[in-house]
Amino acid sequence: MAIVDVRILVEGASDVEVVSKALQGLALGSEYNITISSIIPTTNVEIAKSAAAGADLLIIATDADRVGRDLAERLFSELGEMVGHVERMKLPLGHDLEHVDVELVRKELKNTLVRAGLKSLQILPEYMALRNQLLDLKGRYDGLGEEYRKLKEEYEAVAKAYAKLKEENEKLKEENEGLKALLESSKNIYRIDEAWKSLFPAEPVPDEAYIGKAVEKLGLAGRVIVGQGYIFAEDRALVDELLRTVYLSMTIKEEPPKPPRPPAEEPPKPPEPESRSGPEVVENAEVKPDDIEGLLKGL
Repeated sequence: MAIVDVRILVEGASDVEVVSKALQGLALGSEYNITISSIIPTTNVEIAKSAAAGADLLIIATDADRVGRDLAERLFSELGEMVGHVERMKLPLGHDLEHVDVELVRKELKNTLVRAGLKSLQILPEYMALRNQLLDLKGRYDGLGEEYRKLKEEYEAVAKAYAKLKEENEKLKEENEGLKALLESSKNIYRIDEAWKSLFPAEPVPDEAYIGKAVEKLGLAGRVIVGQGYIFAEDRALVDELLRTVYLSMTIKEEPPKPPRPPAEEPPKPPEPESRSGPEVVENAEVKPDDIEGLLKGL
């Protein structure tokens, strides 16, 4: 248990002797857990403020007459907010230790301490209410701390998403600037069907989405825009190059690869006839009449 710091303010040095004598018969430390840290002999407010600041209990011990009461009231109003509690103690008239009833002073001091303790008990319910409020505020503070942590995490996530959206927005702005530049010049707008038929009259016009995909694959986004049956491009040469690439892609996609041809086999050669001695016999020879007549004359 903490020791209660009590300080006593008196009018002069003679009162210090009287109060000190009265304290000798009181076991304040063992009975009340109280220590009298100082006895302050002054009527100066500034000195009293300096000496009493921070005390748990300040006892203003003045004479019981009107002058003592006025002094006590003035010191009470000046020092009330600087200490935990202020209590007035009335001293018997007379400042001569030989003529003052020390036992009476001791009894008054004890009563003052008891009175201060009882008044402190009166504010105990208020103290408990404040304590409960403090605990409630602490719980709310802890809850707010957890909520702050979650909000901080959400903020960091939103900040990252914002940075990403900002980057995408910059890209869209660049594309938009390119689109605006294209739209400002109508000569850069070409109908898809007309441009295609001018290059490939006999071929059907491809789907607009197919051409748009080709723009993405070829890295022409921003320079070429396809939509609503039109092509927006920097110049006609770029449109022709795009459509030729689309045509080539469609041609390759439509013609499946042919299997490799097997090597051609040479027909077998007829066997050579065996050589025979004598005249050569010709099979199936056509004999003309003139040939027969020549042969007959020779005979």
